[in-house]
Amino acid sequence: MMKLERKISAYLGLLGLIILGFACGQQEEKTEVKKATAVLEAEEADGKYPYKRLSTYGFFEGEITDLAAGENVVLYKPASSLFTDYAWKSRFVYFPEGEVAQINNEEEIDFPEGSVIIKNFYYPVDFRDPEKGKRIIETRLMINGEEGWEAWPYIWNDEQTDAVLKVVGGSTEVSFTNAAGEEQLIDYIVPNKNQCKSCHNKSEIMAPIGVKVKHLNNELDYGSQTKNQLAFWSEQGYLNGFKGLEAHPAMINYETESLPLDDRAMAYLDINCSHCHSAEGPASTSGLFLTHDQKDPMKLGINKTPVAAGNGAGSFTFDIYPGHGDESIMTHRMNSTEVGVAMPEIGRTTIHKEGVQLIRDWINSMESE
Repeated sequence: MMKLERKISAYLGLLGLIILGFACGQQEEKTEVKKATAVLEAEEADGKYPYKRLSTYGFFEGEITDLAAGENVVLYKPASSLFTDYAWKSRFVYFPEGEVAQINNEEEIDFPEGSVIIKNFYYPVDFRDPEKGKRIIETRLMINGEEGWEAWPYIWNDEQTDAVLKVVGGSTEVSFTNAAGEEQLIDYIVPNKNQCKSCHNKSEIMAPIGVKVKHLNNELDYGSQTKNQLAFWSEQGYLNGFKGLEAHPAMINYETESLPLDDRAMAYLDINCSHCHSAEGPASTSGLFLTHDQKDPMKLGINKTPVAAGNGAGSFTFDIYPGHGDESIMTHRMNSTEVGVAMPEIGRTTIHKEGVQLIRDWINSMESE
């Protein structure tokens, strides 16, 4: 990338000399600018990932803000979604031409080198009427390279014509009208590259979260048809190893109120917490393992005192205090935005009120001793 940057500087310098040395009118200047821009784009397109501009990858066809999948780009959606300050998300996977992913014996998906997971974060102007327009804030790419997965954050410009690589992340104010008709203002934070690994961490190796078998073993509307996602990937030639819905683990959508409360709560904890709170996650020393299939009461935190919560525990004793949703450390930390208390530690600046209520109801439903 340093070589590319030096070339950019050289081309810009050359362009400056052209403009200063030849007073041939505005039309000639415009022509030289176009030539220099074309050279830069050619250099970038021939370079290695990551590109500086999202548009260079060619993931989307038509207007880039439509986020319409291009060639070898496949839509996906986990059954339950990670909470990110009420942002809406559109998600895709790019598969290199002729390459295929494989479901392994651990019910994980092994993606071929060159695969890219694409996650766009945006807000409708009015949640009650998404057709009024949207503002795309960021696109996060996870690229599977020679040395494994790497994460790259791209921030969209105000004109909504492209997104630019920002390794250091950033922040911006976002305003919208929520589903209740209330005006909202959020200080949205785009994580920097290093922060990405704090969540995408499996045994100290960068790893995807939402593109696991258990999250994708459900139906998705592809416009022309509604089909199980793993079956669709298999039919399109992007996946091997799918043996049918019943042969693999499957998650539910925690927002579906008609489903059992226990199942909804566990689905919520899995997608929002288990990437850290698992045997292979960075919070493994906490003793909390919050995967959707966890059955051990102690590993769920029931009547369990925390290992080292510090100020995060507040005045409470147990991670989960059965029958006492408002006196449990779990809900206390979910219901805070204070640094050192809030869980998850990054990825949100607001409280997920509906999520807190779900876990509160679940704890209250447990029989107290």
